[in-house]
Amino acid sequence: MEDFVKEVIIVEGRDDIDAVQKAVNADVIATHGYGISRATIKRIDNAYKTRGIIILTDPDHAGNRIRQRLTEMFPQALQAYISRQDALDKTQDIGVENAKPEVIERAVAAAGRTLTERRAEFDENDMVYYGLAGGADSRALRDRLGRKLGIGYGNAKAFLKRLNNYGILREDLERELSGMSEAVKE
Repeated sequence: MEDFVKEVIIVEGRDDIDAVQKAVNADVIATHGYGISRATIKRIDNAYKTRGIIILTDPDHAGNRIRQRLTEMFPQALQAYISRQDALDKTQDIGVENAKPEVIERAVAAAGRTLTERRAEFDENDMVYYGLAGGADSRALRDRLGRKLGIGYGNAKAFLKRLNNYGILREDLERELSGMSEAVKE
């Protein structure tokens, strides 16, 4: 088993996710700017409560505002910083996405990240067995279940990864699925 960062890393955008995942083996959530959606806040809150979070925003005014807002909501969050110089590209654009992998890795390590082994409670066969993949209603079921579990929506591959990485137990999954089918019957 390979080590991965236990805490979920919070960044601003999709390009930041790609940069972080090239640097460290971690789950990453993007805020998509200052106006963070309720669904994203719920995912961040779930990560904060179950695994901890590391905030890694751009070293500019907008990034600092996002960091401040997240820190107010999640005061025990770990903080990772990249210098402006390390975040500049050739056009003088500032962003985490411009930082070299070793810079990001060093920032995440300095934040106090915890390395752990990747869990594998569920596999692809479980996804099919529970109707979360391969069925006509699988997408809708993953969407509803993701909201109930606080892990958000994902395609079958991403959802499987979240089930395992957020520490969802088989009995919890089965209980939520059972409760959902009960609600449909009523």
